[in-house]
Amino acid sequence: MSENNPGTNTTEALDRKILHIGHSPDPDDAFMWYPLANFVGPDGQQYTPKINTAHYDFVHILEDIQSLNVRSEKGELEITAFSIHQYPYVADKYIMTSCGSSMGDGYGPMIIAKDEFNIADLKGKTLAIPGERTTAWLACQLLLAEHGLSKDDIKWEFVMFDEIIPAVAEGKYDAGLIIHEGQITYQNQSLKLIVDLGKWWTDSRGLPLPLGANAIRRDLIEEAPQITRVLLDSINYALENRDQSVAFALNYARDMGADLADEFVGMYVNDWTLDYGDRGRAAVRALLKEGSDAGIIPDCGEVDFAEPAPALT
Repeated sequence: MSENNPGTNTTEALDRKILHIGHSPDPDDAFMWYPLANFVGPDGQQYTPKINTAHYDFVHILEDIQSLNVRSEKGELEITAFSIHQYPYVADKYIMTSCGSSMGDGYGPMIIAKDEFNIADLKGKTLAIPGERTTAWLACQLLLAEHGLSKDDIKWEFVMFDEIIPAVAEGKYDAGLIIHEGQITYQNQSLKLIVDLGKWWTDSRGLPLPLGANAIRRDLIEEAPQITRVLLDSINYALENRDQSVAFALNYARDMGADLADEFVGMYVNDWTLDYGDRGRAAVRALLKEGSDAGIIPDCGEVDFAEPAPALT
């Protein structure tokens, strides 16, 4: 975990409010929250906010998505990323923001292996997954069901997301379920694509696959519009100042240069990230309903979203 406390003088601190924002240490999250950075980065550079953050100071908590999913059940962070899969378990604690989503529109998490095989052949094989509450695992279970399988038919095991590709390449697992930048770097290890879950979902459902969300704790519900505005302004700034934002994101890019990092950021920080829109909201509801109907997740009822307040001045 990396926890970086923004510096404020005593007088300012009396009028300001600290919000802890949890996100993954990967290029797309780093890119969109770069404008909120107020700490010394891994490159040794002192970063300060690029936008008006109202009366808020943001403390960045960098952890893998599985860890953030676990923390969200305790309501530990005021703002956090979590998997859409996780939402039914924390809907009483968090409201999703209308911005900050990661959507796979025809692409997404992948199952990879050293040798090609069909999904039905996963039966009895070992599969490394990046977390039990990741959307990748929820989508994988829905795909398995279409082939007459369940998670009990395979030997799955949680492995840290950035350790899955090398573990599969070394033969520790028959296959791996990969997320984040591994989706465009797995071929460096001569691994084969078994299925792209995002493509499968979009081709079969006609909707993007909603992967990750950002959310505000419900005890801050009255402040949610203003906080959401700051988050939206951060994403807008990052997109409008792409080169400097990608340069910052490179601090968290594994096995990627600037061009590849920019490609990955473009996959997951785009118009979907600015706002789910009607189609994105429909995708969230469809995925959660399928998961609930399949008995994989609880029914969370109606899904609500925090909308941004008018632009800050």
